Amino acid sequence: MRTAALVLCLLAAPLAAQQPPAPSGQPDEDGFELLGRGARSLLQSFLGEIDPALRQMQDGMQGLGPMLRDLAALLGDVQHYEAPERLPNGDIVIRRKTGAPPPPARPQAPPEADRTAPDGSIDL
Repeated sequence: MRTAALVLCLLAAPLAAQQPPAPSGQPDEDGFELLGRGARSLLQSFLGEIDPALRQMQDGMQGLGPMLRDLAALLGDVQHYEAPERLPNGDIVIRRKTGAPPPPARPQAPPEADRTAPDGSIDL
């Protein structure tokens, strides 16, 4: 059986080399090149469609950056905390693990001179 397969491969090689020339004006492309071009075109189209959403997400994440830095300074190493727990009233509690070292000192909040808004309301 292996001998028959070897003979077929040896006979097929010269036949494969004798492909007819491509019609004039058309490049000689095999299936893999066509698949590659199609995949590239599909990917470019997909990226063009999701690009606005990615840019919007990037802008939102940049806005979160300062808040995340403040949270990291307040918490310190997150390995010293239990998994978050949601209470029935919707509050979320993140408990410090027993035996964990003391948390870092609280960062000083900038002094707020006047918390009264122009309309007279007070920002709590």
